[in-house]
Amino acid sequence: MSDPSRDIRIGDTEREQALQVLGEHMSAGRLDVEEYGERSAKITTAKTRGELMALFYDLPDPRPQFAAPMAMFPEPAKVPARKWEGAVVPLVGVAVVILFFAVIKNPLIFLLIPAVAIVWGQWNGRRR
Repeated sequence: MSDPSRDIRIGDTEREQALQVLGEHMSAGRLDVEEYGERSAKITTAKTRGELMALFYDLPDPRPQFAAPMAMFPEPAKVPARKWEGAVVPLVGVAVVILFFAVIKNPLIFLLIPAVAIVWGQWNGRRR
């Protein structure tokens, strides 16, 4: 199975570092000028870490080093789940229906359901 980090795209900083490392190998006599030219041209067009590292497969260290990839989105904070939280708005709905038929005959009482849903959603959003 292939390494998924090989598919991570690289930028100019990684290409510049690879060119510098390739220059060190040429200075050490491991590459001739023609091979250095061929590999440096491929470095400038490399798009992924895998393409870049393939140019160093037959060379000893030093090799290009990559920083750990950063996450695109931070992980959400772990909030302990409370099973009853999802039941608050439906319970208010049931209570409003009971109040409507038993005590209060005003249909405006049904506006309590969306009001509680909004307030409950805002409170839960701030808490997390």
